[in-house]
Amino acid sequence: MDKDNRLTGRVTIPTDVDVVSDTLKLMERWGADALRDCDGTDFPEALRSTGAKVYATYYTTRKDNDWARQNPDEVQQCYIMTGFTTAEGPQLRIPLMQGVSPELMQVNTRDDIHRWWEVMDRTEGTVVDTAQWSYADGAVTIHGAKPYHEYTVSFLCYLIWDPVHMYNAIVNGWKDFEHQITFDVRQPKTHAFSLKRLRAFLESHPYVNVVRYTTFFHQFTLVFDELKRQKYVDWYGYSASVSPYILERFEKEVGYPFRPEYIVDQGYYNNQYRVPSKEYKDFQAFQRREVAGLMKEMTDIVHAYGKEAMMFLGDHWIGCEPFMPEFQQSGVDAIVGSVGNGSTLRLISDIPGVKYTEGRFLPYFFPDTFHEGGDPVREAKENWVTARRAILRKPIDRIGYGGYLKLACEFPEFLDYVESVCNEFRELYENIKGTTPYCVKTVAVLNSWGQQRAWGCHMVHHALYQKQNYSYAGVIEALSGAPFDVKFISFDDIKADPKVLDGIDVLINVGDGDTAHTGGKVWEDPDISAAVKGFVHRGGGLIGVGEPGGHQYQGRYLQLSAPLGVEKEIGFTLNYDKYNWDEHRDHFILADCPDHNVDFGEGKKSIFAWEGTEILIQRDKEVQMAAHEYGKGRGVYISGLPYSFVNNRVLYRAILWAAHDEADLHKWFSTNYNVEVHAYVKNGKYCVVNNTYEPQDTTVYTGDGSCFDLHLDTNEIKWYSIEG
Repeated sequence: MDKDNRLTGRVTIPTDVDVVSDTLKLMERWGADALRDCDGTDFPEALRSTGAKVYATYYTTRKDNDWARQNPDEVQQCYIMTGFTTAEGPQLRIPLMQGVSPELMQVNTRDDIHRWWEVMDRTEGTVVDTAQWSYADGAVTIHGAKPYHEYTVSFLCYLIWDPVHMYNAIVNGWKDFEHQITFDVRQPKTHAFSLKRLRAFLESHPYVNVVRYTTFFHQFTLVFDELKRQKYVDWYGYSASVSPYILERFEKEVGYPFRPEYIVDQGYYNNQYRVPSKEYKDFQAFQRREVAGLMKEMTDIVHAYGKEAMMFLGDHWIGCEPFMPEFQQSGVDAIVGSVGNGSTLRLISDIPGVKYTEGRFLPYFFPDTFHEGGDPVREAKENWVTARRAILRKPIDRIGYGGYLKLACEFPEFLDYVESVCNEFRELYENIKGTTPYCVKTVAVLNSWGQQRAWGCHMVHHALYQKQNYSYAGVIEALSGAPFDVKFISFDDIKADPKVLDGIDVLINVGDGDTAHTGGKVWEDPDISAAVKGFVHRGGGLIGVGEPGGHQYQGRYLQLSAPLGVEKEIGFTLNYDKYNWDEHRDHFILADCPDHNVDFGEGKKSIFAWEGTEILIQRDKEVQMAAHEYGKGRGVYISGLPYSFVNNRVLYRAILWAAHDEADLHKWFSTNYNVEVHAYVKNGKYCVVNNTYEPQDTTVYTGDGSCFDLHLDTNEIKWYSIEG
């Protein structure tokens, strides 16, 4: 695009006092219209009058150690569980802080330990009576322990070093600095102090346009060990949102006593893979209501000063889950979050009820990437090409970067590439804003979380790869940029109203057995089981990946065995002979695969097909993919689905087949699976996008079934008008 005619704006960049001239140059090059500070930086006075929007990072829970030290009873707290310890005799001593950094946490003995702590006999699964244990010198001693039973202690700790501040300090190698203590804004004294502190900040920062809350009150679970290594992380974890003050309010509202086990959950800390208990869901709902109310107090103050309130989707965001109705009452104007791939982008862009959304693109300008021998361009290219697919389906309104600008300035090729990204983002945004792209079908992902954790419930630590959840991540990533109307529904939704399935073409259940992703014990509920099977039998489509409905119950391990036509051999059915092993690789679903083969990753072991099921691929008498007619509906089983462009096409075809819609394949379609077509009928436009960094050739089918051949350069997008 001609520089004189290029679009500008929609870009935010970081700055600091030592990079003023560099900031001004990059504002011009990148067309940036907003500037921000970061943790460990200061906003330069010289840049206050540039005309750019100024974001100020605001920390509600830290950066005032004087207050924290004066009010130690209102420092934030976290539930921790010790490791399993085996009793060899009647006396068992369990040190509490083994494996936990003493710089991060400090045992809370100020509050009643016999009320708020819990000692568990894990062998029996029972609570040890408080009269049977005592605490002294950093350890709990159990009196009358049962030999060779295993025991744990769940206890409260103070967060004496903010976990994010600790993370930033470790990653960036900070020296000679003060640990920032995390205080609890929920508690009375600190609540009043925090509102006064916020007003003082706003009065002393008149040049600030956007208060970027980072975030509000409770950090996701992030624990370091004695060597300052990351020990446990759960981006959705609620274990650091507790205190006796909060828990007493919870008890009063729900009408039953709180137990540490509701959070600790056998040491799993109720992570997103655990099927959530009623008590845990009650606690989450309570936290969301309480947090939203306090957020509203703070956003109202910001608005009274004529400024916008922006929330960073990360750091202290627990209780702020933005897809839930409570969040809509918070008064937040905008959301900004880190973009690691397509699914993390949709995690931001799909959030309802805010004025605008912003994606913080990778890499962060941190020394873990920006160092001698580092290759930030490679990471930036991968980040953009994966995020762009999702932007073309549901765009964010702005993009930006974070970290230390002086590090990025040492990599001129990176600066060049980001300039091209900024220009391309603005161009595609102008083409697609305000319209809904063409959707082939409506697809719903079914799990325990539903809309609450749309696009992201597989994320252990944002977009980091996890070997064991590649299939869930692969499906979600594929859907993030696919031409489908994607919904997320929970088992609770179906239980409350089975009509929630009306209007859905294809239902997807993906993950390992007995996890929140596949449902576990929920399948013992006949209402839920019958509703899902009835949906398929009446004509709906079902795709199961991994161990769909995996839970041993009433002669089945895969509770979706009937509509999918497959089952897992766990030893209980070895006595039955199995004769269905013939492959049908000429199937519609496999038509675009090289050699009619699929990368299933590690797949799943011991899957076999019932008679009447069409096996597409089996390996060594283990079914990897199968298709099955069930009543008027269809089921497709896939053993594993790592994300790739080939697998993206496999899923696309599987959805069309399951929906009985093979005839609509050649509609806004590319024959080359590295290339995708996105149509914006309302805007009278469509684009063809090369998702690779290699030239590609393809045949493009438009909405009326006509086609033309096309060559695309590396990563190229071509825009066209829809005729007629």
